[in-house]
Amino acid sequence: MSYSDTWLIVPVYNEAEVLGDVLSEALQTFPNIVCVDDGSRDDSAEIALNSGAHLVQHPVNLGQGAALQTGIEYARSRPGADYFVTFDSDGQHQVSDVKQMIDRLRLGEIDLCVGTRFHGDTDHIPWIKRLLLRTIVLLSPGLRTLQLTDAHNGLRVFNRTVANQFNITHNGMGHASEIIAMARRHGWRVAESPVTIVYTEYSMAKGQSVINGVNILFESILRTSSRR
Repeated sequence: MSYSDTWLIVPVYNEAEVLGDVLSEALQTFPNIVCVDDGSRDDSAEIALNSGAHLVQHPVNLGQGAALQTGIEYARSRPGADYFVTFDSDGQHQVSDVKQMIDRLRLGEIDLCVGTRFHGDTDHIPWIKRLLLRTIVLLSPGLRTLQLTDAHNGLRVFNRTVANQFNITHNGMGHASEIIAMARRHGWRVAESPVTIVYTEYSMAKGQSVINGVNILFESILRTSSRR
């Protein structure tokens, strides 16, 4: 099956160590990839450009939310773009999962498919991440309403309708909650798809997921408290 109608949006910040391999594998299936270099201080931008992916650069680090919005705006402006994927640059996401999610979206029954790592045996997920992500779901009425189980999974696939309405205003990690709010506001048809997150020594050493999870948890607590 051809995926020429699909664009991968890859936010990048100081990922030179693994970015080349991640893009090389993804480009074998998905010819359209835009990397948004979010002010990296290493060779990430050069690696992305040399890989054959499209490259957009922020002059300074603005945050993952800003990088995603920039990438989505670029991708939706490209001729023939019908499906869009947010895909992490650290090697945690799997191309095979993206293919399954797009195939499901092509059926036309949903607008947005969100990856979930909470299926089957979850022992491979570090316990601190399990605890944080479960707590976030408990504190988020939006996640519960949409019956989503994974509060912070960066692997999302969506159609042109969603892409045209995407307008992330939280530059940082607050964009995860903002996307859920957009889904409810616009009435997007949302479903989950089981995915495998690969926790490599590299990604664990960076520790971004834990920090991001804490940030989202803190924001969820603030939002819950403000409604009381």
